[in-house]
Amino acid sequence: MPELTQITDFTRLFSNNIPLIDSRAPIEFKQGAFPHTHNLILMNDEEREEIGTCYKNKGQAQAIGLGHQLVQGKVKDQRIEAWLEFVKNNPNGALYCFRGGLRSQIAQQWIYEASGIDYPRITGGYKALRRFLIEETDRIMQKITPVVIGGQTGCGKTLLLNKFKNTIDLEGLANHRGSAFGNTTTPQPTQINFENTLAIELIKQQHCAHLIFEDEGANIGANHIPDCIQVKTRQADLILLDASTEQRLQVSMDAYVIDMCQNFIKLDSQHGFSNFANYWLTSLEKIQKRLGLERYQALLKKVNTALSIYQEQDNATGFYPVIEELLVDYYDPMYDYQIQKKMDRVVFKGNAEEVLSYLKTFA
Repeated sequence: MPELTQITDFTRLFSNNIPLIDSRAPIEFKQGAFPHTHNLILMNDEEREEIGTCYKNKGQAQAIGLGHQLVQGKVKDQRIEAWLEFVKNNPNGALYCFRGGLRSQIAQQWIYEASGIDYPRITGGYKALRRFLIEETDRIMQKITPVVIGGQTGCGKTLLLNKFKNTIDLEGLANHRGSAFGNTTTPQPTQINFENTLAIELIKQQHCAHLIFEDEGANIGANHIPDCIQVKTRQADLILLDASTEQRLQVSMDAYVIDMCQNFIKLDSQHGFSNFANYWLTSLEKIQKRLGLERYQALLKKVNTALSIYQEQDNATGFYPVIEELLVDYYDPMYDYQIQKKMDRVVFKGNAEEVLSYLKTFA
C-alpha cells in the first residue's frame, strides 16, 4: 500500500471550514470537537473501553488483535460505508482520531482499500488541533488591537456589532447573552467547544488590525473567556453606546420576551409556552438574593400576571413594567458601579448612529 496523505496545515483547515471525520468514540466527541466535524467512529464507547483495558493489561499487540475481532464483518462494513458516504459528499475533507495514530490510520487504510481514495488524515489528530487552536488564540490576541463596546443592558450592543465583519461575538459563540436571563432555547457549548470555535473565528479575522468585542465579564453563562482575551480587552479602548430607556425597553422586549417565546414554541409546539414561562421564572430566581425577598416576590407576582395574559390573550404588554423595573432598578445600578472603574478607558460615547460612524474608522 502506498504511503497515504497527511495534513499539517491546520490554518487552512479552519480558515476554509474543511469538513472533518472525527473517528473517536462518541464519549470523546461529546467532550470536545470542532465545527464542520462529523463523528463517524471506528469504535463505539464500549469497544473503546474494552480495548483500552486490554491495552493496559496485555499490551498493544493484544489490544490491536481485540480491536479487529470487535470491528469486523457487518460492523466493519457499516462503518466503512459511513466513511465512504462522507468522502463522497466531502471530497476535500480529512479525518482524525485523538493523536493521529492507530485509529485514524486504520480508517484511512480501510477507506483506501474500499475505494482507492487517499483521504488525508491529520497529523497529530485532535490533540494537535486543539493545542494549535489554544496557541493561535494567544498569538493572535497578542498581535491584534481590540476595541470594546459597552453600554447599559438592552442598549443594543449586539445589534450594532452585527453590522460589522471585524467583530468577535463572544455571546453568540457562547450561545448566551451574559446575564441571569441570558440562556437561550438551546444549551451552551462545552468549554472546549467554545474555546475551539472562538479560536477559529480569531484565525479567520487575524488579518484585521482591529477587532471589536462587546464588554464582558470573565464568564458568559457557564463558558469562561480565555485569560489572554480578558487581559487584552480589559486594557482596550472602550466605546459606550447610549440609548434611552424606551429604546432599551423595546430591545429587551424583543430579545427576552417576543423572540424567546417564539423560539421556545418553534422548538416544541406542545410545551413551548410552558418552557418559556419556566425560563422566566428560573431566571428571576437566580437574582432573588440580590433583589431581596420583598422585591423578588413583587416581581414574581408581576411575571406570573404577565405570563397569564400572554398565554391567554397573546398579549405581551404585561412584561413592559417587569423589564423596565429590571433595567432601571436592578441592572442600571450594577452597570453604574462597574463603569466607574473603566472611565479612564472611554474614548467615545454616543447613540447608535454616532457609535456606528465612529466604529467605521476601525473597519
